[in-house]
Amino acid sequence: MNIYDFIVKTRKGEDFSLSEYKGKVMLIVNTATGCGFTPQYEGLENLYKKYHDKGLEILDFPCNQFGRQAPGTNEEIHEFCQLKYNTSFDQFAKIEVNGKNESSLYTYLKDQKHGIMKAIKWNFTKFLVDRDGNVVDRFEPTVKPEDIEKDIIKLLGE
Repeated sequence: MNIYDFIVKTRKGEDFSLSEYKGKVMLIVNTATGCGFTPQYEGLENLYKKYHDKGLEILDFPCNQFGRQAPGTNEEIHEFCQLKYNTSFDQFAKIEVNGKNESSLYTYLKDQKHGIMKAIKWNFTKFLVDRDGNVVDRFEPTVKPEDIEKDIIKLLGE
């Protein structure tokens, strides 16, 4: 099994195959709209604008597991992100990243890169995936998007 085998739900509830991102560098992030790290949306959008044409995709998976900081519907979360941070990268349906109802994608990501502990600690944990679908790094929520720009550039072959 690899990352391209996963089917996720769009924010509108439709099936979406991650194989659509073959050949792209992916930054996969669990997010929340009411979190102290929520301003990282700005950094994510800046990276997306700067590198999307070179092959970067950002996959936003809202998650309400940590302090119930993403309480809205998928559409409410999307509207918030567009209005407050002008986001244009792909935002998917709300998921769980830990526990018995965790997304199989996140089970896979955590198996590939454990970090300090296997479980996701909080919102805005980031996984970096290369153009071949390999999970190459995991960044804790305290790591700002701009702090991993050099890693993205390297994977893009800049």
